[in-house]
Amino acid sequence: MDLSVVSLLALTAVVVAGSFLPVNVGVLAIATAFLIGIPLAGMKMPAVVAGFPIGLFLTLVGVTLLFSQARVNGTLDRISAIAVGHARGRPGMIPIVFFLLALVFASVGPGNIASTALLAPVAMAAAGRAGIPAFLMALMVCCGANAGALSPFAPTGIIANGLMAKIGIEHAQWSNYLGLLVSQAFVGFGGYFLLGGTKLLREGKGMVALEDIEPRQPPLDWQQKLTLAVIGALILAVLLFKVDITMGAFIGAAVLSLARAADEKRALKDMPWGVTIMVCGVTVLIGVAEKTGGMELLTSMLSSMSSQQSITGVIALVTGVISVYSSSSGVVLPAFLPTIPGLIEKLGGGDALAIASSINVGAHLVDVSPLSTLGALCISNAAPDVDRKRLFNQMLVWGLAMCLVGAIVCYVFFGLL
Repeated sequence: MDLSVVSLLALTAVVVAGSFLPVNVGVLAIATAFLIGIPLAGMKMPAVVAGFPIGLFLTLVGVTLLFSQARVNGTLDRISAIAVGHARGRPGMIPIVFFLLALVFASVGPGNIASTALLAPVAMAAAGRAGIPAFLMALMVCCGANAGALSPFAPTGIIANGLMAKIGIEHAQWSNYLGLLVSQAFVGFGGYFLLGGTKLLREGKGMVALEDIEPRQPPLDWQQKLTLAVIGALILAVLLFKVDITMGAFIGAAVLSLARAADEKRALKDMPWGVTIMVCGVTVLIGVAEKTGGMELLTSMLSSMSSQQSITGVIALVTGVISVYSSSSGVVLPAFLPTIPGLIEKLGGGDALAIASSINVGAHLVDVSPLSTLGALCISNAAPDVDRKRLFNQMLVWGLAMCLVGAIVCYVFFGLL
């Protein structure tokens, strides 16, 4: 069998196995990269290891460590409690507050997965106490978190921007962020208002005591104030003074550790190491697939199904379907963003940024799916009286529907227009 076919089949098998088996897809990817690269392709060990994204690894470690410290010392929980207070006991406003809260948290650094993990327990419990349908709350939390996923400060944004820079698409950080933010806000608020949010907002009799939703909290302590100051300084340094985010994040984390503002051991333990290994591992396997012709074969298959005008819709549909049951940041983006130059060459032209935006949007619109991390977090934290099977079905139908919605949106806005 041709080596390009073997490497592409291996990549597909790793993605499928990692999606349905209790094993980290990054570990599988690295093992597969060694098996294909050395015995079959005759590559040397340094050539295989060269595919490991050291810069991306350091950036992810620095950023996630800083915000893990902010979680363990209670800073993010306190900000959440303060924000919920602005709902003033109105059930219809509570999901909107959580959407905005998830958006802010995901945008400033923790990212969509960490923000959902932080907010889902509070949000789903609040929904149960305030009589808010669990699906509406899950929809707003997931869409809000995904709306901030491609922030230049968030792990997924760092991954997407790094992969795009490698293929020559630079200075697109803010367009990536805003494109996904607008699309997620559109489908999130559209679904919320159409499926019951308008009724919740209109019902005055649904008022509940704020203390029943979120107990009163003490003022911020000095550790939490210092944490907020460090995070604020990092954001300003990156935006105004172009400080490298990796350097800034490690300096900020070191300041908090030296000041004993957070339990460093617990913060290190609570970091999402699985996601970091997954992203870096898949990147190693894709590097081997590129050298053995597997990625070129994938671009040929995609180009055969589309034209210059339809490629944005086709690739959004394909990435959406895959992302329903796998990781957007760990699998879909590393697998598909590198194919863009080859796609444009085989199609005889195309807009690289438009195709990249379609991949980013298509992969993330479906992440309310209960088979994705975000959807699963909301289901697992639903109130005790919630019918979880019904909630699972509602979220799965929504996720599958977003495959088509994403394809249409990307075809219209990134293709036709």
